[in-house]
Amino acid sequence: MEEFRFAPEYELPHWPFVAPPELGRQDIVRHPIVIVGAGPAGLTLACDLAKRGVPAVLLDEDDTVGVRGASSRGICYAQKSLEIFERLGVYQRIADKGITWSFGRTFSGAQEVYNFNLQIASVSAQPPFVNLQQFYLEWFLVDRVLELGVVDLRWKNRVRRIEPGGDGVHIEVETPAGAYAIEADYVIDASGANSPIRAQLGLDAHTSRSTDRWCISDVRFKKPLPVERWTWVDAPFNEGRAVWQHLMADGVWRIDYQMPEDSDTAHISKPEVAGARLREQLGPDVEFEFVWIGPYGYRDHLLDRFRHGRLFFIGDSAHVVSPFGARGGNTGIQDAANLGWKLALVAQGQAGDALLDTYDAERRPAAAENLKVTSRTARFLAPRSPAEHLMRRAVVALASRYSFARALVNTGRMSVANAYPAGDHLPEGGCSVQNLPLRWQNGGSCSLMQLLAEGTHCLGLWHAPTRDQAQAAAALASLPLRLIGIGGDSGLPTLAPDETLLQHLGLDDPAGGFCLIRPDAYRAALLRDPTPAAIAAALHAALAHD
Repeated sequence: MEEFRFAPEYELPHWPFVAPPELGRQDIVRHPIVIVGAGPAGLTLACDLAKRGVPAVLLDEDDTVGVRGASSRGICYAQKSLEIFERLGVYQRIADKGITWSFGRTFSGAQEVYNFNLQIASVSAQPPFVNLQQFYLEWFLVDRVLELGVVDLRWKNRVRRIEPGGDGVHIEVETPAGAYAIEADYVIDASGANSPIRAQLGLDAHTSRSTDRWCISDVRFKKPLPVERWTWVDAPFNEGRAVWQHLMADGVWRIDYQMPEDSDTAHISKPEVAGARLREQLGPDVEFEFVWIGPYGYRDHLLDRFRHGRLFFIGDSAHVVSPFGARGGNTGIQDAANLGWKLALVAQGQAGDALLDTYDAERRPAAAENLKVTSRTARFLAPRSPAEHLMRRAVVALASRYSFARALVNTGRMSVANAYPAGDHLPEGGCSVQNLPLRWQNGGSCSLMQLLAEGTHCLGLWHAPTRDQAQAAAALASLPLRLIGIGGDSGLPTLAPDETLLQHLGLDDPAGGFCLIRPDAYRAALLRDPTPAAIAAALHAALAHD
């Protein structure tokens, strides 16, 4: 029997436990914001608040990142998330370590049925995707939070109990040095799919579990393959079941194999069993070594509400979707970016509590949409009836010849920035604005995210304003708004007019239009007659002011 080699385990960083200052105190210290859980969502929120100068406490029960044993877990980080990381000052480190890609191929058997290039529709400074093991992402975010120095990151601090109240939340915490209690104006639960806070409060997440079974192999091998996302609907080397193949950092390939529903998870994860699958795929002579092997079955859940008074749920504590199209971790990262600027403006006295209600109004529909999309993928990959099997065979057979059928081949609709529904604060709904590279009219360059990186403000991008219009708008100086011209001679900081920029913002017709962009790079309003009163009204609506 062939002997299969395992690479040495990664040496993950550990951070020291530091006794919290509240230990041994009789009085209860109150903090503005407490985040529970140092996963991707919690760390993104902590980093976002720190970048905005908003103090917070982050509690985590461990002292490291990722999962011991070097499991890759989440690996695909979508453009919107990468743009968020650019604003937070951590993107370049992610890009340097990870694998950038935009091209994917889908196969049925040995035949390619279609391919896609996500870069074609992009105008962002960031690529469509970067693949990176989740523990690296968390590691880089921790380093950035510590560098910014505004958030108190507390390791080995396990939340034992919380007690929500009308004007705050009481939190009891266990540490290696003893227990203590604190209070917070707001608590954000980012503790993951098995949230103990959600369980303590008895909140129904409407969980469902799939009988579909998968096995991940993280593996290094010397066979040269393109840096592309390859998917098989029915791989001949996996007994006609689905397979995903991605390259990650350190030359490690992540390969997901669909297994029979009644699989013994211990058996399918044995090195000799996983090695036999790889031999079928790679051939008898390819040298490889395992980094990690692990089975999984997916589940989904969705809370009825993401806000409960002073308590908010983000990431997997609020929603879990099937792992198709990278819509899990990216959704949590984008939850954090949505909530961060709102908490900052409220903490700084520039917005009222009603702005925080818009977090649930926007992010729950986004999670529901992602749940619907990933559930459809799951049905395509694991048909539940003879009719569904027949439909899939017909779609796959037609896809190589007809474009209409390619749109029906569903091996994972890749993560995109969700649009937000219309409401009082978003009269026309909200859509994400990509991180366009920009040029200043008088020389030099920047990007949209760089314009949003310092402080917490909306952007007012104004197409060719006059000097009189700009002077009249000086009355808005006390509001969290930065006005920037696109062309013209207004005296405002002015970007060079660019057709791509104007089209992307919706300002290409007519001149004089005004685009209001929120701190999370979502378009809040388009104004065709941007008087100071109209601009102020649009901003007040976006901030949920009465």
